[in-house]
Amino acid sequence: MSTKFVRYALLASLVFGATSSGFAHSIGDTGHDHAAPRYDFTVQPPTRIVMRANDVVFLAQATAPRAVAAPANAQPSLLSSAFQPFAPKVKTRTDGQFFYVESDGMPAHNMMVGITAWQQQVPLPQPYTGANAWRIPLNPVPAQAPASIKNRFLRGAIALAANGIPIFNPQNNRGDISNEIGELDQWGGHCGRADDYHYHAAPLHLQGVLGKDKPIAFALDGYPIYGLTEPDGTAPTKLDAFNGHETAALGYHYHASLKYPYVNGGFHGEVVEHEGQVDPQPRAGAGREALQPLRGARITGFSSKDTRYSLKYEVGSETRFVNYTLLDGGAVKFDFVDGRGQVRTETYSPRQRGPGGGDRPTGEPPGKAGPQKGPGKGSPPPPPPVRGEARPPRGPSGAVAAAGYTPKRTGNFTLRSPAVANGGALPVEFTGDGASATLPLEWTGAPGGTKSFAVIMDHLDPEGRAKWYWVLYNIPANIGSLAKNTQGIGTLGNNSVNSRAGYAPPHSKGPGAKTYHLTTYALSGPVLLNSTAAAVSREVLLAAMKNLILDSAELTVTYDRTGAIGSPNGAPGGKGGPREAEAK
Repeated sequence: MSTKFVRYALLASLVFGATSSGFAHSIGDTGHDHAAPRYDFTVQPPTRIVMRANDVVFLAQATAPRAVAAPANAQPSLLSSAFQPFAPKVKTRTDGQFFYVESDGMPAHNMMVGITAWQQQVPLPQPYTGANAWRIPLNPVPAQAPASIKNRFLRGAIALAANGIPIFNPQNNRGDISNEIGELDQWGGHCGRADDYHYHAAPLHLQGVLGKDKPIAFALDGYPIYGLTEPDGTAPTKLDAFNGHETAALGYHYHASLKYPYVNGGFHGEVVEHEGQVDPQPRAGAGREALQPLRGARITGFSSKDTRYSLKYEVGSETRFVNYTLLDGGAVKFDFVDGRGQVRTETYSPRQRGPGGGDRPTGEPPGKAGPQKGPGKGSPPPPPPVRGEARPPRGPSGAVAAAGYTPKRTGNFTLRSPAVANGGALPVEFTGDGASATLPLEWTGAPGGTKSFAVIMDHLDPEGRAKWYWVLYNIPANIGSLAKNTQGIGTLGNNSVNSRAGYAPPHSKGPGAKTYHLTTYALSGPVLLNSTAAAVSREVLLAAMKNLILDSAELTVTYDRTGAIGSPNGAPGGKGGPREAEAK
């Protein structure tokens, strides 16, 4: 978009108490803030989506375009009836051609709780106003070539919910279904690279405000999206491949669903596609660069008061917080509180991100406004993380970097070790301070069609760089466990410790406990690599097997060298022999 948009005043921080739950306030009119609509929070997106062959949408399958539609003068009234219940937080206007919707991108319902694949993003108000407002055609035009969203339109929004929150493709920018890999909260949403909150599933909970007789959203081609039923409560019939159909009363319209594609599976109406998204659409404001996903994190609480917000999450046995406050002048102050209560502070100035919080093109320099040190003690944390909307980072070879890839994980496939519990302390014998043994592993619940397994043991350092200790693949499908110091099973790759083929034990350099992840992948076939073992890194293996992954399971362990070296009961050979380190 060529229009220069006014930079939006973003956000900042203030350390909250240990608040773990509560509803986020609406932002805007004070009276409205304290009279937020009541939502039906029992309606949530499914916890598992199964993509089947007949779910894949091709243009040839879409309903042939027809000129019949709801009367032209009915569209403005229908649009107004859907968005009006969320006023004054959501404001609308028309110019005879488009219906414009303004909002700050912050819903009245709570957010973020329940996410288990977190890109370390947090919800921030967005400048969806004025020339940067959302726009919906008042007179939708059936397309001559209806466009599917399957593996297409992966950037930006495809629809706008009645509460002013954009709805993105159910697939993220990597092509994975967000809800299938734990990226979405209890309301079907999460945040993008610009800390912009949006949905990837149908926001059926809005019917608690709207009722079932009004659309819950409008696709960006102008056609309305109703819930699971028609306005009269009857089940919709003869839906096309895009979840849409035509009735005498409503003309063409879409319906939500509890499986892919959740909302409109494509565009029955005309849209302009540019750089992988519908164009034009608003630009999201951003104050910080994206960081890496935080492995093992689970968001358990989110609360707000005025301009202060607090996100609570857990990593292993630690409870941590991201507290932030919106400051004057568009800055945001963040307080990162670790599991020991230590606080690090960062303040970020506003800058502008691409449409809909989409990706920054490869090679484009970051915004000029970088992080500024706050008053917190100690060195600042790494700049805030890489989001679920980000393309996976690439290694020198062009392979998908470990830190940026979230594999499919249904929860049915599980991994355990008889030597340590999930989240527990890794016994010294499995580290470089002990016997350097490989950990015994056992897995169950592999999906049908599994032809081989792969195992990776890795760790993300404080800067988000991936280190790996064990790469093992082409494990036969009839194998369900690996013994301690296993040999002769599968094919070994290298490690980042010495770049040689084989296992290298962790040494947990530096103070404090370190977290290590062991992941087993169930694959639909063997991994075909024309490389020597010493050349197969974690990146190389992930790239080679990305399209083979049927499911994955993870075991997380910790190790703290404190007490393991230089103490009577520490390193092997001491009087007490090897002992299990304590997780902190």
